[in-house]
Amino acid sequence: MALASRILSKSRQIYSAQAVFGRDNAFSVRTYAKETARSAEPKGPRRPPNELDETLKGIFLDVKKVYDTVYSVFKREKITIDPDDPAAVSHYAKMWKTARKEAGLLSDSERIKNTIEINTKDIPDARTYLLKLQEIRIKNKLVDEIGAEKMMFQALDKVEKDIKKPLLRNDKKNMPLLLAEFDKVNKKLGIKMEDLPKMEEELELKIAKVELAEMKKDAIEAMETQLKREEFKGEEMPDVRTIDIRQFM
Repeated sequence: MALASRILSKSRQIYSAQAVFGRDNAFSVRTYAKETARSAEPKGPRRPPNELDETLKGIFLDVKKVYDTVYSVFKREKITIDPDDPAAVSHYAKMWKTARKEAGLLSDSERIKNTIEINTKDIPDARTYLLKLQEIRIKNKLVDEIGAEKMMFQALDKVEKDIKKPLLRNDKKNMPLLLAEFDKVNKKLGIKMEDLPKMEEELELKIAKVELAEMKKDAIEAMETQLKREEFKGEEMPDVRTIDIRQFM
């Protein structure tokens, strides 16, 4: 543990903050900041500089409050950096759930839903819509383990072949045909509306596992880099699972 402290403190003194708040973990905070900024943007004539300063100050304080709330949650308990341990993944996911609740942030599933709505609202056709969903899934590093995405494209292919033209989302006559095909896909996959809460929970666990894997990778890379230095020659790398990142927060 002492070696871990020496290595990580020398290589990344704010490693834990980068690990906990970096990448898409910070997406909710960044989104909150952007949305707050947009809502606070001056309307009409440009405001006097002092009033703009007050607006920006308010935005900064709001974001800082969110950050401090999330930060405080992750100072309470040790995170075990082990993406292969279901208990560690579950604990990490629960900590983020608590942090989001206390900070008033969206859950990962809510965030993805919000991202889909924002990025697809102006898409006119069904195929581009599905391609955008695919892009969002890949960007969030989610794996379509049951092959639902492929079946959705196949359903669209079938409908467009039948109507002999690209399917537009505002096509009131033919969109029900696609939705009916999607219902068949859901039935074939055994997906029911009442199962959605459980599926959202599984999504949260998948995201937590991905993030713990990235934490582990970053920690190992940081320690490997430092172990190459002369001052650490002959020392063994500690098990990343023993590292308590709260020491570096």
